[in-house]
Formats: sequence, C-alpha cells, structure tokens
Amino acid sequence: MKVTIPYTPRKQQAFIHTELDKHRFSVLCCHRRFGKTVMLINHLIKCCMMNKNHQPRFAYIAPTYSQAKKIAWDYLKFYTKGLPNTKYNETELRCDFFNGSRITLLSSENPDSIRGIYLDGVVCDEASQISRELIDEVIRPAIADRKGWMSLCSTPKGMNNIFYDMYLKAQQEKDWFLYKAKASETNLVDKEELDAAFKVMGAATYNQEFECSFIGNVRGSIYGELISKLEDEKRIARVPYDPSYPVNTAWDIGFNDSTAILFYQNVGHAINIIDCYENNNQAFPHYAQILKEKDYVYNQHIGPHDLEQTDFTTGRTRREVAYQLGLKFKIAPKLSIEDGIHAVKMLLPRCYIDVDNCTKFINALRHYHRKYKEKDRLYSAKPNHDWSSHFNDALRTLATGLENEKFNNIRIRQTAYDKGFTL
Repeated sequence: MKVTIPYTPRKQQAFIHTELDKHRFSVLCCHRRFGKTVMLINHLIKCCMMNKNHQPRFAYIAPTYSQAKKIAWDYLKFYTKGLPNTKYNETELRCDFFNGSRITLLSSENPDSIRGIYLDGVVCDEASQISRELIDEVIRPAIADRKGWMSLCSTPKGMNNIFYDMYLKAQQEKDWFLYKAKASETNLVDKEELDAAFKVMGAATYNQEFECSFIGNVRGSIYGELISKLEDEKRIARVPYDPSYPVNTAWDIGFNDSTAILFYQNVGHAINIIDCYENNNQAFPHYAQILKEKDYVYNQHIGPHDLEQTDFTTGRTRREVAYQLGLKFKIAPKLSIEDGIHAVKMLLPRCYIDVDNCTKFINALRHYHRKYKEKDRLYSAKPNHDWSSHFNDALRTLATGLENEKFNNIRIRQTAYDKGFTL
C-alpha cells in the first residue's frame, strides 16, 4: 500500500530523520521556530508505518498536557488524516493506525500514568522541562523490553536539568546522535526577524532561545563564554586518570561551610581536571581518608591562605593539622577575588575537564555569576555566594597557585642569571 503524508522536510530536518533511523538515542538542541515538533511527530508517524513488531507503541511526551494537546495533537491529526482506517481518541490523545501501531501523546505532569507501558520509541519534546525521574525511572524501563529508541529535543534552559546532562553525554557516546541547530547557522529564520528578536529579548535570552546557549539564562555569568568554548573544543569530555602522571589537588577550605577539592594532572601544558569532591562540616581526617580511598599517586596539594590561621582549640595552624595527617600543602598567594578570577580566565583555555567525575564542578562553573542590581542597573562587584562558590574558590586556588609557581620559577631563573648560573 502506497501512502503519502503531506510533509516535506527541510534539508536539516531530512538529515536528522536519517540519523534518527541510525541511532537508538539522540539529543536534538534546536532553536525556536526550527520546526522540531512537526519533524518529530512525522518521525513517529513514519516509525508507526514501518515498524514490524507486534502492536508497536510510540509516545510523544511534552512537559504539560496543555502543550501536548494544543500543539502536537493538531499536528498528529493533520499529518495522518489521509491514512486509511486511522482512529483518534480525543480523550486519551491517541492515534491508532491500520497496522495495529499507536502513537499516544503524554505529559510529564503525571509520571505514574506512564509507568508499566512498553514503548518501541519515544520523543521527549522540550526535554529541558521534563523531570530527571521521569526519564530515568519511567521512560528508560519502558523502552528496555523492545529495545526501543529515545529522542530528547529541546531549546536549552540552563544546566540544572536532564537535557543538559544528556547533551553532555551525547558528546561522549559514539552510538548517540547529537545535533545542535543555531539560528545563525540554519538560516531558517530571516535575519531581520532575528535582529528584532534580539532587541526585544536581550542578549542572554536571545542566545538561549535562538543560539542554543546553555548559559544564556545565567545572568551575569562569569565564565560562561569560556565554558562554551571549552565545550565546542571538546575539552569537557572523558579525561581519564593517567597513572604515569601524579595527581595534584586544589582546595577551598570550609569549616562552617563546604570544602571543595579538585583533582588534576599536569600533562605537558594541559591541566587535566579528572575528579572533584565536596562535603561540609567535616574535619581534615575525613578529607585525608577520601584522598587515600581514591588511590591516586599524589604530588602536591594547593590550599588557600587561610590554612595559616591558628585553630584555637589546638594552638596549631590548620596547615600543621593537615600535615600531621599526611597532607603537605603549598599555600596559594592571597589575592583579590578579581585577580583570582583573572587567573582562572587565563587558566581555563589550558584545561580539560572530565565530564563523568566532575559534573557538579562543571555545573558550578556555568552557574557562577554576579548578581544584577535592578535598582542600580548594574552587576555587583563580587560574585554571588551560593552552592557554586566552593568549587569556583577551589579553582581560584588552583589558578593562583600555578600562577605563583610560574612567577617564582621566573624569579629563580632571573636570580640565577644575575649570579652567572645556568639553569
């Protein structure tokens, strides 16, 4: 039977359809007005027509029931209206095909209603607004029995969601398909329209909605552009521990606050950040044990200047307490926060960051920002202090410690030169 569907994909959409057929898992990061919902609904229709399994089941999942009904349901009915013996259930938002296959439109608002079903394929539209629990605990088991496929599609909405996590994962998994569609590259929206949108929305929102920026909604982001560049250069990737190089650590010490530790290796000019750890209200013995359990071969530990403060309960400096536990610290110089941030900006282009072990650190980097003062219409001088501060303070310790080391090496070489020595 020959069936025609009134859908002609654009060049970019045709490419995506081809790749979706080749990959079980896919992540599509698309700008507004790309036509992703139409594309995905038609891909589901095609799968229903072509699937040879017994009673194939497919699902389109939107963040809300309203989104599913107002947008996707009309598209589904429009593109299937010419198919013979197609039946629609308006109450359940269900389309049954002549061959026994079915597409159901669902929302993420009620995960329990999805539990227990099986799926040959599923589309999660606006996945940045869908809960992690739904995808991990409901959808993944639903596609397991039939070895079904899953496609997550969305415009970015920050980093604290499963879409961003899957976006990072897709960059590393060879059997995953990742597609990023920026409005400036697809040419699907007229430049005049984009310019008008930029004026109305502002740079941050525009970059999120049309240029697929994950940091677009982080107002006052400090390292946003640098992190995006690291991502584009695939420096946020799998960076495994190399036993042929020692491991160093950089710390932010918190006593009534969190302590954050970065584990890194100097590999030539590169700084490979391979691991991280954070905890709070723990004494030095706890962290010494954590380092021991990681079973790395350590070289040096860089700590902040407040390690030199005396603990009045013991009469010893915190550095001395750490030394007795086997943690010999080099102290980073005391610099202003702005000087430390500058040092970090000089350091980051040299860094590779492990995407698996350093997820919290990566999120902290992206979130780190200055508060915007609406009354004064300017950003605060100091970064906002919140959950992201501790790893960023540890990174400043690393950057300033290395910069100080570089300065000292230059000073040593200059002294040797003045005295007639050759190094």
